[in-house]
Amino acid sequence: MKRIEATIQIDKVGAVSDAIKEKVGGYTILEGNGRGSGKRQTMRAGRGTGTFEAEYNKVSTVSTIVEDSQAESVVSAIADAAFTGKGGDGIISIEVVEDVLNIASKKRGNEAL
Repeated sequence: MKRIEATIQIDKVGAVSDAIKEKVGGYTILEGNGRGSGKRQTMRAGRGTGTFEAEYNKVSTVSTIVEDSQAESVVSAIADAAFTGKGGDGIISIEVVEDVLNIASKKRGNEAL
């Protein structure tokens, strides 16, 4: 099994969700702040007399666990849906998962997904 975690721009969550909802059993989306290679938003200060660069960008992290055979398909779907061609599109990490347990059904491994 593989755990796929994608940190993407917050405005791409809908597209990524649509791209993977038929491919995976379930996924989690967390929203937060991040600082990476993307251009940060310029904001107005005070009464509009000055500007400053935001400390962080608004990002979302989409996380799911899939069978090994599905991993490449899910990664490609996320990458295609989140792509804009500009710096800061995001990053996807793939990790090996040794085992999982579905708490409600007590099923383990691939059956738990």
